[in-house]
Amino acid sequence: MHKTLEKTRTKGADYDAVVVGAGFGGLYSVHKLRNEQGMNVKAYDSAGDVGGTWYWNRYPGALSDTESFVYRFSFDKKLLQRGRWKTRYLTQPEILEYMNEVADHLDLRRSYEFNTKVTAAHFDEATGLWKVTTDKGQSVTAKYLITGLGLLSATNLPKFKGIETFRGKILHTGAWPEGVDLTGKRVGVIGTGSTGVQVITATAPIAKHLTVFQRSAQYVVPIGNTPQDAETIASQKASYDEIWKQVKSSVVAFGFEESTVPAETATPEELERVFEAAWRRGGGFYFMFGTFCDIATSQVANDAAANFIKKKITQIVKDPEIAKKLTPKDIYAKRPLCGNDYYDVYNRDNVTLADVKADPIAEFTPTGIRLASGAEHELDVVIFATGFDAVDGNYTRIDMRGRNGVTLRDKWKDGPLGYLGMMETDFPNFFMILGPNGPFTNLPPSIETQVEWISDVIEMMEVKGLNSIEPTAAARDEWVGQCRTIADATLFPKAESWIFGANIPGKKNAVMFYMAGLGNYRNAINTVKDGGYQTLIFDQATEEVA
Repeated sequence: MHKTLEKTRTKGADYDAVVVGAGFGGLYSVHKLRNEQGMNVKAYDSAGDVGGTWYWNRYPGALSDTESFVYRFSFDKKLLQRGRWKTRYLTQPEILEYMNEVADHLDLRRSYEFNTKVTAAHFDEATGLWKVTTDKGQSVTAKYLITGLGLLSATNLPKFKGIETFRGKILHTGAWPEGVDLTGKRVGVIGTGSTGVQVITATAPIAKHLTVFQRSAQYVVPIGNTPQDAETIASQKASYDEIWKQVKSSVVAFGFEESTVPAETATPEELERVFEAAWRRGGGFYFMFGTFCDIATSQVANDAAANFIKKKITQIVKDPEIAKKLTPKDIYAKRPLCGNDYYDVYNRDNVTLADVKADPIAEFTPTGIRLASGAEHELDVVIFATGFDAVDGNYTRIDMRGRNGVTLRDKWKDGPLGYLGMMETDFPNFFMILGPNGPFTNLPPSIETQVEWISDVIEMMEVKGLNSIEPTAAARDEWVGQCRTIADATLFPKAESWIFGANIPGKKNAVMFYMAGLGNYRNAINTVKDGGYQTLIFDQATEEVA
């Protein structure tokens, strides 16, 4: 491992690169550029330490729904063999502990300034450098700007009448304070997406009363978070070479073999058998992609999966009226959800389901929430599990300007664009990790894929003495068009979902992901690299780099 070069290679710059974020993407970028390529790197995060999403999302029940053995980095064999987990899925404290271990192992913290938010990033055409400004009034310059802002970190807090009059506590799952105890409290949860499901199942057993404010009924399968024995873990660790090879060539990168069998041609008996086995095994992505290959693309197959889950709801939920409210009306084509006995929660005496599509929230009162019908729910705590302004929200909230002062906000006003999920026209030497139109998968393998591609580009530029890089408009437009075509070949655009920005009032429906899977994505970006980066514009440096 190289030591950090104190000297900056880039003439006239404070640093060679600025990295924003201390989640999986930011940490790996600092390692690649500083430890492996010997660059002088400055990194920032608004949190108090490393962890990214997992630093902020400390709500009850928070866990990854990717299995423990593949929710981690693959690049460091020592770290892989050192990995510790007890159950099939990692809880938030375990993930945070892992990320701290990564930071310690690779000595990453010394490049970071924590509790520091980047408020602006402007490209200066005269110098060819990025000027990055923080909320502490500092400004630094660097040749390269790499952002690991996270897909899901710009919190979405809907506005309600009278919210400022509420005398209880208001919390958002994406900015959870320490020391919150919900035991014996009257708790309201607004939102029933992935986070909402986790909060609801964790809170129901400890709250005095739980009121769930549901706008959309969800398809939720069991998670199956079973204990993992030492033998299973040892076997997974021994097979990592094959495991990562499979993950990186797969569609969703969740560590299971995706099905190649269509549900459309299966017999009713086969459908029942396969779905029942998947229900018992657990896992949201497994239920959608591990059972049959056409659930996300065929209406017939989708109906079969949806009807199986609907049947389970009627079997589990004792009150037929509540079961009816919990039964989804739309197709099974949002982010796949899974939870710990989710539907059983509604059989509890201390749980109330409020259908706010039928009877919307009218206002907050000093003591709780009043619905349009006049029904009042008295509450001590209201938890917003209302998700995020996903994918582009973090970028449009920063004052980001490229060539000729063009802002990212203006460029993306009709929906986020982005080339390969990593770059944008008129924004030279700017690389996004998990930017718009990147892969829809288990994230650590996608993050690794992108960071490695970005660091290869930067290394090539430094070796050749190149000054700047940005995509052509034609290449960007072709990529966005390809992402739309792929998305339209699936059923996902037919459901109202954050995947297309539907959870943010006034946000235009836009494609935000490359939905053909990680294997195809890796092939696509490697084709660009192997073809000599023909889709990118380079500006040869006029002076030799020092």
